[in-house]
Formats: sequence, structure tokens, C-alpha cells
Amino acid sequence: MPHAAIATLSERDARRIARHAQAADAARFLHPAQQALLHRRGWLTMLAPRSAGGAELPLPQVVRLEEAVAAVDGSMGWVLTLCAGAGWFAGFLAPEMARAIIGTPRVCLGGSGAATGYAEEEGDGYRITGSWDYASGAPMATHFTLNARLRRDGQLLLDDEGKPRIRAFLVPAALVQLLPSWTSIGMRASASHSYRIDGQWIAKEHGFTIDASAATADGPLYRYPFYSLAYVTLAANVAGMAAHFMQLAEECMHHRRHARAGLPLLEVPEVAAMLQGKKGAFIAARTRFYAVLDDSWATVAGGAVLDDNAMQAVQAASLALVATARSAVDGLYPYCGLYAAREDSTINRVWRDFHTAGQHALLLP
Repeated sequence: MPHAAIATLSERDARRIARHAQAADAARFLHPAQQALLHRRGWLTMLAPRSAGGAELPLPQVVRLEEAVAAVDGSMGWVLTLCAGAGWFAGFLAPEMARAIIGTPRVCLGGSGAATGYAEEEGDGYRITGSWDYASGAPMATHFTLNARLRRDGQLLLDDEGKPRIRAFLVPAALVQLLPSWTSIGMRASASHSYRIDGQWIAKEHGFTIDASAATADGPLYRYPFYSLAYVTLAANVAGMAAHFMQLAEECMHHRRHARAGLPLLEVPEVAAMLQGKKGAFIAARTRFYAVLDDSWATVAGGAVLDDNAMQAVQAASLALVATARSAVDGLYPYCGLYAAREDSTINRVWRDFHTAGQHALLLP
């Protein structure tokens, strides 16, 4: 059985993560000490059902932890978020399958949401073929999730609207070929590589549907809408990286002088006002974000369903936080000097991570 997940980040763990962040960036994957911490704390299964051996933590606790980890190391926060998020899918698997997977030693689920493969019906299962991109944490994954278009006798199966039927699957890493492809300027240690599967057969129990009505685990976590969960967890990562950048930017600004004013940067009224404005706007957006998240969670935990307006509020608060974070990072960067452009500086790594993470399709303005 995995350890019960710890839903807060201690100062000791934060120091351990930070100590190895630069080495992980250079190696283009999480340091072994960082990987060990993810497993030891049970964070990778914190969204998996208790009935399957996971921690099934309340979503607001999970989001705050993910933000805290991202505020120390963006790549580690991202891997934690995406892999723990894949662990959430265990709440939609057949219970015996979920227990077997979550009970895997050093279990880590990675994957992709794009339907870029096919699942051919064959006997009591499917034969999977295709390739998928951007599986964060891929080198440590024991299982991969994917979406595939269903086929029967070589023909695509269509839904009532005439669109291809798509089903989600979770497959063991032994059936997957990893394709090293992650060459981004930031989030290097997330190792978000591509992967492919060539005609591998899996039993039908490896398939699942991501919908509250299809949940196999009880509890509000599996009634919370998927896209709302995706928005809040991704936005929290961006916020964590932005907070880290703002802290480092202010430190840089303490050591610079304004060339024209001849004063230390932070003694120039316009600069000081700009800094305080960025910080204040970020705090306000973050406060609003968590208020909306906590309210939405209370609604679902109380047995109600998030209606369209509530889901729109979650999305809007998430995107507003991301927009405010972008404004702060982009506004402060020119004041940080050439040190912030040095590839070996912490602030440069955070800047690269922030802008790479912000390219996620769901975070478009």
C-alpha cells in the first residue's frame, strides 16, 4: 500500500526539490531524489480512489500542493500535476483493474489526451495502434493513458452525430515504445516525450469513460468535471512559477540602477509602483481563483452538480489568474538585467519554464 499522501509542502521537502532543480534541468529529467520524494510522499496517487489504494485527497488541497511544488521547480510541479491527474482516471476503471494498477510498485501514470491512435475491436478487447505526444514524466511512467478512435473490421465507428467514437485506455508501459522528442527551451525536466504503440492487444477492462455518470469510485472527486479539474490544476502550476519569478525578479531589481534616473531601480517611483501593481494584481487574481475553486468543490462535495455557470466561473477564474501571471512575468522581466538571460541562472530557468507551461492549449487567452 502507498503512503498516505501529504497535502502540504514542508520547508524541508521544498529545499530538497530546489537543491536538485538545476541538475534536473540539465539532465532533462527529474533528479532521482525528486522522483523518490514523489513516491515517498504518495503524491502521484493523491487523486486515485482510496478503494484502489490512493489517497483521494480533496481537490483544493491537491491544487495548493501542486502550486507550492511548481513554485519551487516548475518541471517537478508539472510532472506531479499531470501524473497525479492521470491517477485520477483510476476512479473510472473497473475496481479490480484500478487496484492492480495503483498497487504497482512506484506506480506513475502518464499520457496524452489527443485521439491520435486507433483501437480495433478484437475478441474481448482491443488492438491499439498509434502515436501520442507530450507525456510528461514519461521516463518514470509505469502505465500510459491515451485516447483512441474505435474501429471494427477496419472501419471507424461513429457516434450519433456521425463523429468518430473515441475511448480512453490505460496500458502498461511494457506495451509502449518511448520516443524521445522533448526539446523545448523550458520545462526540460518534465521529459514530456512522445510514445507509440504498434498493434498491442489489451483487454476491454483497460478502457474507460471520463464522465461522472461512468465513475466506478464513490466520492466527490470523481463527480468534479474533468475540464474544470484540468483548468484549476494547470492554472495553479502557472501561478506557482509566476510567484517564484516575481520573488527572483524583485531580488534582481534590488541590485540594479536605473540608467537614466541614476537611482536604484526600486527607488524610482514609477518602477516601485509598477512592481507593487503587478504583485497586488496577482494576489487579487489568486485570491479570487481559490475562492471560486473552494466554492465549486463545496458544491460538488455537498452532493450537487456544477452547472454551466459554475464551470464557466472556474474556467474564467483560472484563465484570469494565468493572464495576470503573464502580465507580471512579462512586465518585470526587462528590469532583471542580463543575469535573467543567462541560461544557468535560476530566474532564467523559471522564466523558461513559465513560458513553456503557458503554451498549453487550455491556457489560450
